[in-house]
Amino acid sequence: MFYYIFDYLETRFQLFGASVFQYLSFRAIMSMLLSLVITIILGKYIIRFLKKQEFKETIRDLGFTDQTQKKGTPTMGGIIIIMGIVIPTILFANIENIYIILLLFTTLVAGMIGFIDDYLKKIKQNKTGLSGIFKVIGQVFIGTVVGLVLVFHDKVIVRDYYNDMVDGKLVTAYEDIKLLVTTIPFFKDNELEYEYVFSFLGSYYWIGYVLLVIFIVTAISNGTNITDGLDGLAAGISAIIATTLAIFAYLSGNVVFSEYLNILYLPNTGEITIFCAALIGSCFGFLWYNSYPAQIFMGDTGSISLGAILAVLSIIIRKELLIPILCGIFVIENISVILQVSYFKYTKKKYGQGKRIFLMSPLHHHYQKKGIHEAKIVSRFWNVGILLALISLMTLKLR
Repeated sequence: MFYYIFDYLETRFQLFGASVFQYLSFRAIMSMLLSLVITIILGKYIIRFLKKQEFKETIRDLGFTDQTQKKGTPTMGGIIIIMGIVIPTILFANIENIYIILLLFTTLVAGMIGFIDDYLKKIKQNKTGLSGIFKVIGQVFIGTVVGLVLVFHDKVIVRDYYNDMVDGKLVTAYEDIKLLVTTIPFFKDNELEYEYVFSFLGSYYWIGYVLLVIFIVTAISNGTNITDGLDGLAAGISAIIATTLAIFAYLSGNVVFSEYLNILYLPNTGEITIFCAALIGSCFGFLWYNSYPAQIFMGDTGSISLGAILAVLSIIIRKELLIPILCGIFVIENISVILQVSYFKYTKKKYGQGKRIFLMSPLHHHYQKKGIHEAKIVSRFWNVGILLALISLMTLKLR
């Protein structure tokens, strides 16, 4: 909104200082600051409201010593996160940008899925909440829409640079092309076209790409949901990943930096930096209340939406193959549950008694069972998340 207002004031009245809103860096900083203000200031009022409405978390008895103090802590804090993302983005971003539209769509739809789940659990006293199949249907819907838009929308393009001779002089020229292309980490010639990957589908190769998008959105969304089991864990890891993706988005959307780094130039993706800044500010602001001991939990409203957002961000800026590294914490947490359940069922069928790989899954509960305090587990997971983020950034030059 401010983007359009100040653009009009500059164009029509040449208002002094209005041009500052054309700079991504300024709008990104303002977006992050506003997000922090919204989450920190409005957060306490939302917490009071949720307590009054009895939106309290039901704590399962897992045998941990500090579990009882969490009883009665309000949940559905994802509402704070979503407000901190959506409001600054609408105010400071170009909301006609197709990528901003996709990200706002993902945030609101995923948030709605999580909200319905939390609502059924806390208000309708339905212990299972929204059925797993309906959650997956919602995630598939998000992935399908995102995938189809990236395949068919005219504004989703890649700019390809090449050397050309003009009047006897060697110049750099470019061509805007419509390609389903991504980058492979740590490879020098790292561009990969999905047309070749899914060539067995012929002219319908884009179906394979859409299915891949659906898988990524579903996997990371569920992985974030599983990770949200300790105070500050999911929010902190999400902030680290969002910061990394903001850097990638800014560099990929800048013609000078993308050419210097020899990475894909993706026109219009620079605007994503505004959204990422709001996401970072929202996560850090939420940690004001969610760090140990938590005053509020994000619930599925926050965890499902954060996972879907991070997945779609990675896909848009062509970093989906980097997800196993960048989102490594979420991936490992997800795998730990799959391995635990699969091994238990296998050994029960074979030996008549189920055995476990971990003391408890997801992985963070395994360390809790070993007697490590949850605050220490969270800080160590954050450290691993930062390490994975730095390795991800190294792929810009290390290939």
